[in-house]
Amino acid sequence: MWEIILAAGWPIWPLIFASIIALAIIGERFWALRSELVAPSNLLPEVQKWLGQGGLTKETLAKLEEHSLLGQVFASALANAKNSREITKEAIEETGRAVAHKLERYLPTLGTIATVAPLLGLLGTVIGMVELFGSFTNSGHDVAQFARGISVALYNTAAGIVVAVPSMIAYRYFRAKVDGLLVDMEQQAIKLVEIIHGDRK
Repeated sequence: MWEIILAAGWPIWPLIFASIIALAIIGERFWALRSELVAPSNLLPEVQKWLGQGGLTKETLAKLEEHSLLGQVFASALANAKNSREITKEAIEETGRAVAHKLERYLPTLGTIATVAPLLGLLGTVIGMVELFGSFTNSGHDVAQFARGISVALYNTAAGIVVAVPSMIAYRYFRAKVDGLLVDMEQQAIKLVEIIHGDRK
């Protein structure tokens, strides 16, 4: 591996750095976007049971906020339960925007890496071609420099694609995952509003 890095030249280092960041983001998002961590399916029945037992205290609301991101949305709705349906929905939407921002954390960076990696590979290709053409002189050409120019060009092109493709796949996957979680949370929040205002039992 070290021989490949040496053969690829200095343009490979930005790609290595980008790949490390991409791997860190992918690992972190796989852990952070688990459904049971973001929007547990048993939370709404539990909140409904609390409401049936005589309401919620400030301590319970604080505990609910710390429970999960869906818990934050529910806590916002319950804190405004005595207000009109419109005010309750506005509170949910406001909290929902903050929750969506948390769910999308680091995804723009991952998308940027997926977009920029092929360009970094292309930069390495251009540098390799410059080195390649620099090997030709009036007295002939330097075979070692010619071979190095080819290796720099090819290794960087390949590295750019290798970093970009998994990053783009992961980015698309996480975007779809976030959208799915937001839809699920929205549906559960609507059900809670209906329960609060007596439209659902």
